[in-house]
Amino acid sequence: MLACLTPAPQRSAEGNSSAPDPSAEQIVAKMVSRNQLRAAALRGFTGRRVYQLRYRGFPRDESAEMVVAVHYTAPSTKDFTVLSESGSRFIIKHVLKRLLTSEQEAQTPENRQETALTPRNYSFQLLRAEATPEGRCYVLSVQPKIANKFLYRGDVWVDAKDFAVARIDAEPAENPSIWISRTHIEQKYSKLGPFWLPQQNESTTKIRLGGTATLSIDYQNYTLSAETNIPAEDGQPSQEP
Repeated sequence: MLACLTPAPQRSAEGNSSAPDPSAEQIVAKMVSRNQLRAAALRGFTGRRVYQLRYRGFPRDESAEMVVAVHYTAPSTKDFTVLSESGSRFIIKHVLKRLLTSEQEAQTPENRQETALTPRNYSFQLLRAEATPEGRCYVLSVQPKIANKFLYRGDVWVDAKDFAVARIDAEPAENPSIWISRTHIEQKYSKLGPFWLPQQNESTTKIRLGGTATLSIDYQNYTLSAETNIPAEDGQPSQEP
């Protein structure tokens, strides 16, 4: 089921030089299992986001900012309340607010299943194990199996201890517009208790007419509603705080 290439054994990410790192199949299986446990334990959260978009190019430079309150209720409901807006009305209406609509669309059970980071939707290849300031990670190359506007292709950093996505460096699997030549996406996650939640996103889009649009999203002020303990894969309570 999983199309991937397995590299030669490497030094263990846990610091044991005698044990090889797990294969791509093993990493993905653990990631999927842990993600299911975390999703089942997270009943919801509230937070705030700051969206900023800067466009430089034809016919003129534009920018806009929008601050949004977010309320997520498991398993698939996200409500947004716009707290403030400034800058280009065109960007706010046609770009920033459409992002909110698109995210709500992606939350439907059907779309969540079709876009999850699983072997059903992606092929995986283990590139390397890498030390990062946040901890040891496995770097996987991911390729979508179908063209879908919610999927992406690129590299994913998976935390070697929690088997959670810590970073994504990618581009969309499907070009969202004929006016766009290329989009590069960087997404970072941070750990809050046992959960890994989005921290910062920056997307740079090249417009065919010669302009460049840079979108940044800062995720702030998370308040979680969750189970105290997340069961481990063996059914016992997790030791994570």
